[in-house]
Amino acid sequence: MTAERSMPTPDDVLGYFGALSNWGRWGDDDQRGTLNHITDEVRLAAARTVRHGRSVSCAWEVAVPRDMERSTTTCPCAADMPGAETMPAAFHADRRWGFSHERLGMMFHGNTVTHIDSPCHLYWDGTMYNGRPHTLVDAARGSAWAAVTAAADGIVTRGVLLDVAAARDVPWLEPGEGVFPEDLEEAERRQGVRVRPGDAVLLRTGHGRARREGGADGGFRQAGWHASCLPWLHEREVALIGADTPQDVQPSGYDDVLMPVHAVGLVAMGLWLLDNCDLEACASTAAELGRWDFQLAVAPVRFAGTSGSPVNPIATF
Repeated sequence: MTAERSMPTPDDVLGYFGALSNWGRWGDDDQRGTLNHITDEVRLAAARTVRHGRSVSCAWEVAVPRDMERSTTTCPCAADMPGAETMPAAFHADRRWGFSHERLGMMFHGNTVTHIDSPCHLYWDGTMYNGRPHTLVDAARGSAWAAVTAAADGIVTRGVLLDVAAARDVPWLEPGEGVFPEDLEEAERRQGVRVRPGDAVLLRTGHGRARREGGADGGFRQAGWHASCLPWLHEREVALIGADTPQDVQPSGYDDVLMPVHAVGLVAMGLWLLDNCDLEACASTAAELGRWDFQLAVAPVRFAGTSGSPVNPIATF
């Protein structure tokens, strides 16, 4: 199917770094990138998409030990804990309450945890979004530029789910299958929706279903956005994109740009990315209600100097 499509050449894709650049578009000191498309009016319009009051998560559960290291401390009776005698009398006199707490460690970038990438996550030729050098990121302090805290106020906008697997009439796309602009427009036509400025576009390849039914693991092969979608996303002024895979189709078909959607998106466009979403509940709810747009809320944790955050995107219909 994809062999007949007109695809950009390697030189075309390299040219996207200039042709699709948003550097300076919102000022030389801008760190928010495409989130600037989400205006107050866009947020108000997103609120008006809510008709049924039904909310669904678009994230996978973070599992132990696959995704996270967890050390749990539990104390059935706090009055018995070491050092309780030095606490105020009311503390060690009350023998009815106890507690538990955790220390967590995780690497959320990768192919399993649902997370958001901020623009500082990738460099191209040693440069980040809006022309800042990679030297603004160091091991001790993290990133001083375009970190996830640039979205500290959260991301609330209209979400649009484009179910390309359904548009192709397959349960899921196979690893290595790319999604092209024609697929996006066919999904729009089929679903009666159109992507507009400030939207978050969520791409369903069906990987969530494949993962549940067969434990699908394509290794370094995955379905996802083809590089040819980048001009489409730029023209539509999309604020962020998500997918039920780590975004880029792999292999990308471009030896000089391993992950063009990540590289061009983050570095040139300042396009925020939601990787590894679970879109099955969102898709089934959309189909049931006959609504493919909804209010999407994403609240990254305010990790100082960090290139992203685990998130739980919530779609409210």
